[in-house]
Amino acid sequence: MFAPTYFSRRHFLKDCGVGLGKIGLAGLLADSFAAEPGNVLGARASHFAPKAKRVIHLFMAGAPSQLEMFDYKPALTKYEGKPIPPEVIGGQRYAFIRPDAAALGPRFQFSKHGQCGAELGETLPHLAGIVDDITIIKSVHTEQFNHAPAQIFFQTGFAVPGRPSIGSWALYGLGAESQNLPAFVVMSTGSGLSGGSALFSSGFLPSVYNGVRFRNTGDPILDVSSPPGIDARVQRESLDLIGGLNRKRLGAVGDPEIATRIAAYEMAFRLQTSAPELTDLSSESKATLDMYGCDPDKPSFARSCLLARRMMERGVRYVNIFHEGWDAHSNVEGNVRTNCKATDQASAALVMDLKQRGLLDDTLVVWGGEFGRTPMVESNSALGRALGRDHHPQAFTVWMAGGGIRKGFTMGETDEMGFNIVEDPVSIFDLQATILHLLGFDHERLTFRTQGRDFRLTDVHGEVIKKILA
Repeated sequence: MFAPTYFSRRHFLKDCGVGLGKIGLAGLLADSFAAEPGNVLGARASHFAPKAKRVIHLFMAGAPSQLEMFDYKPALTKYEGKPIPPEVIGGQRYAFIRPDAAALGPRFQFSKHGQCGAELGETLPHLAGIVDDITIIKSVHTEQFNHAPAQIFFQTGFAVPGRPSIGSWALYGLGAESQNLPAFVVMSTGSGLSGGSALFSSGFLPSVYNGVRFRNTGDPILDVSSPPGIDARVQRESLDLIGGLNRKRLGAVGDPEIATRIAAYEMAFRLQTSAPELTDLSSESKATLDMYGCDPDKPSFARSCLLARRMMERGVRYVNIFHEGWDAHSNVEGNVRTNCKATDQASAALVMDLKQRGLLDDTLVVWGGEFGRTPMVESNSALGRALGRDHHPQAFTVWMAGGGIRKGFTMGETDEMGFNIVEDPVSIFDLQATILHLLGFDHERLTFRTQGRDFRLTDVHGEVIKKILA
């Protein structure tokens, strides 16, 4: 064992980047570990009574076209084939189209649904059945124009890797309810993640707050199954020995990453039982599987949504499901049709299932991408593109349900071209502040001190969107 004297005061306070704040946190983690081995994430009190205890974020990576799904603009049909007036464009430049590109009308029919009269495109028949349970925000805007920075910005409030994700902030504030599953779980369907692991990283927070990524096939986590010849007794004895050594090291140097390592070993041991039970869908009824459109033996967005509901029942705090594939630079009609077929039924089923089981009132569901799509057409024969839409940060749509969210409500409006917001603009920081508020936190007070100052998810921005609160 290394004695504390091997480390200078300078090492603790400066060179290793620990700082007094992290030393204090290390003490808390050590105390928690001493009370219950492996438990460094016990449940904690929020700033005020929360409306939501847990979150499922359905992130539509690649940016869905709001103009085909939520924001009906018949004027675009009238202008189709003609440039949008320059005064609307306002000098905005784009990566793949000219500002004078012709307008492209909506590719699908729209109709009103539910008692609230929400207007949706025809590719969302299942969402149409639950519009009286959700809030639709048609006036979201972002500061970022490209996929990876915009995805990272949505999740962390910063456009480059290195900051904690909102799931990590939530876990940092709330702690964990379950000791048998990770409190922050990430799943991915579709074609991958532009933003990579930065989308669920703990950034400068201790790594115990990282999201844990579950795989789509086989064991949800690599090596969760024991190798041949290793039984539970051997594993337990090995973990006890390693844990004892790590405890001594934690007491000597107070590094919170050692507490993280201890917790990770213990969680991995418990996951050998809890993970197979979680992913075994044989106990789900045929009616439930059919409602989601889920084949339990095949990876899909539907299967991920059903697993997310099962995680909510088992005490998981935050689940991110990333569905990549909405980047419609060409054939926006085909792109929306394909992705809605993959996601619409399961997204609506998740809300209905949570509601039927009495979980929706304190579970927040969020659906949306990193930005929107342009009212102008993208066509480029050299790139093989036609009838697509470019990136559009000025306006896009997000919907939310459960966990303190107003039901059957539509907020925000864009101009007749769907280009600029004309009513109730909502920033990414506003969304982040609202999610934290529903979890019981003042986003200005949920901070972590590092590099000489207090950081927060929303930096110096963000206001709670009071109009959408129940």
